[in-house]
Amino acid sequence: MAKKPFRIGMIGCGFMGRAHSNAYCKVANFFDLEYEPILQAACARNEASVKAFAENWGYASIETDWRKLLERDDIDAVDICVPNNLHKEMAIAAAEAGKIILCEKPLAMNTAEGEEMCAAVDKAGVANMVWYNYRRVPAVTLAKQLIDEGRLGRVFHYRANFLQDWTISADLPQGGAALWRLDVAAAGSGVTGDLLAHCIDTAIWLNGPITSVTAMTETFIKERKHQLTGEVQAVGIDDAAALLCRFANGSLGLFESTRYARGHKALYTLEINGENASMQWDLEDLHRLQYFDHADDSIIRGWRNVHVSDGDQPYMGNWWVPGLQIGYEHSFVHAVADFLKGLAAGVPAGPTFRDSLETQKVCDAILKSAQEGVWVDVG
Repeated sequence: MAKKPFRIGMIGCGFMGRAHSNAYCKVANFFDLEYEPILQAACARNEASVKAFAENWGYASIETDWRKLLERDDIDAVDICVPNNLHKEMAIAAAEAGKIILCEKPLAMNTAEGEEMCAAVDKAGVANMVWYNYRRVPAVTLAKQLIDEGRLGRVFHYRANFLQDWTISADLPQGGAALWRLDVAAAGSGVTGDLLAHCIDTAIWLNGPITSVTAMTETFIKERKHQLTGEVQAVGIDDAAALLCRFANGSLGLFESTRYARGHKALYTLEINGENASMQWDLEDLHRLQYFDHADDSIIRGWRNVHVSDGDQPYMGNWWVPGLQIGYEHSFVHAVADFLKGLAAGVPAGPTFRDSLETQKVCDAILKSAQEGVWVDVG
């Protein structure tokens, strides 16, 4: 049976544009889908850059004005892979143009913008998703499965951290194409929206809503040269954040994120402690899920190392033979597969804009708590 075309217009040709394009290219080779992704057009302001990007990935055409991309009737879906301050305008315009929208995380600069974006997609009735890809690492998806089966019982604790070290040098400038994450005008926040947002999305997915937070943040280097102006300017983003929180299910949460943890490039870990069992996961060893079951006989009770590579574990039946692992890029392939399966069924996969708005509310509460030094209710 002939597959339905899913014609993509990609806005942005940086790191995430590459990750998403790779997923579109690979998904039909490994998943049986009703829709077939077609790389129809790539869009970015720099014509030379977007032309090279399009040629490398196989996009059929290019645009240098995203508004013209939205006017095209040969585009079914728009993939927004640009700095955070551009998400709202592009997403609302795409919704009004009747386009399906896949948007990079975080959803927006703040909750107010996110509300506008949700209202726009709801009014237009267009399918939408935000690229919180760590949900779709097989070991994390397996953790979700075990939780939903009730194996942990009542959950008491959830803890996570996301540690990097790439901004420690005081000579690193802020702003511009590669360093917009250090510019508050483009990013909205620092590690809170960039790294903690991933932790929070996963936490809400696994453990339910977060109801209140108390947090502290720090900006260790107060001034940096701005690449676009050449002037030394105040740094407005948070370099590090730590928070305590309460979940609706009564459990307690502990989160930390920083770009000042020397020796860590992308250490994202999570642990969940329940009355019957506990689980741990580490992005730097992403194919393994550590599992402790108190029901085991006491003489052999201990942490077990589950190698998530077998065909009956999430997603793995679509890949290689048992024992052979997959990596970071496959989480994006899984996101595309789930989204297209959901699109065919009439229920596109999450996290939707509405789902991601809940993460945005928590991020805003973190920043408010850190500024005011108080507990803040979420939402």
